[in-house]
Amino acid sequence: MNDILQYFNSLEHRPLDRLLFLAVPIFILWFIESGVPLVALSYKRNKGKHAIVNFSFTLFHLIIHALLAVFVVLACDWCTKHQFGIVHWLNFPVWAIVVFGILSMDFFGGWLVHIVQHKVPLFWRMHILHHTDNNVDVTSGLRHHPLEALFRWVFFFAGIMITGLPIYAVMIAQTIMSMFTMFTHANIRLPEKLDKALSYVLVSPNMHKVHHHWKQPFTDSNYGTAFSIWDRMFGTFKYLEPGQLRYGLDYFYDNADDENFGKLLKSPFGKFDTVQPETTATTETVIGAVKTTTATDKPVSS
Repeated sequence: MNDILQYFNSLEHRPLDRLLFLAVPIFILWFIESGVPLVALSYKRNKGKHAIVNFSFTLFHLIIHALLAVFVVLACDWCTKHQFGIVHWLNFPVWAIVVFGILSMDFFGGWLVHIVQHKVPLFWRMHILHHTDNNVDVTSGLRHHPLEALFRWVFFFAGIMITGLPIYAVMIAQTIMSMFTMFTHANIRLPEKLDKALSYVLVSPNMHKVHHHWKQPFTDSNYGTAFSIWDRMFGTFKYLEPGQLRYGLDYFYDNADDENFGKLLKSPFGKFDTVQPETTATTETVIGAVKTTTATDKPVSS
């Protein structure tokens, strides 16, 4: 146990190891997708070119993370030195620090920041890029605008300061969250009973794909990264059959440009096009960058 804690205690200083924790799951899931796909995807050109667009944004994400890493270490060291934060005030043992760290970071850096991004117009503009992907696969996991990556770190830092987590707990939590991000975005089909059983505690692939469905109220549900307990506790959990999934957005963005890197990069700053949704008997309005639907959603089969 001490060896494991020591490894994660210095993981922030080994970028190659951190990259492997990201690259290996992507590589494995990339091939599994071909064998047991959740839905049949229709790439505009091919899977490789689609991946290049998403990996370009992943590169931004990694650069920002590397630049902010020093502040993570400083924050953790400060909390430890001054015995500041929940784990110090309650005198948690090591095992409790690890468990509490995984849960709290998943809440602050996963569920909470995610729901804020959907509810606040300014932050929704940053987050739209992630939802414009019409072919959600393992490469979609880190398809985030650079501004969104910065915004997410605000919540991550807040979580560290409130909990007082040491660096090893933060690194363990972040590693688990990144792996779940790859797993839940991967276009893989688990046995139905297994997927549903997992979703009572953990975010399963099908559960998160509901979040990428093109219409509300499904787009505004299932915000969790690793644990589904937050969505179930706060009433944001929804279920949809895989055959009813359709990715992209019904408003805000021309889905024909979901692989246009330049346009995607400029997406938070431009004027959103009002794209006519492919539905009938609905009344939908755009308020800034927030969408509202007053009719019952009718999922469209893929």
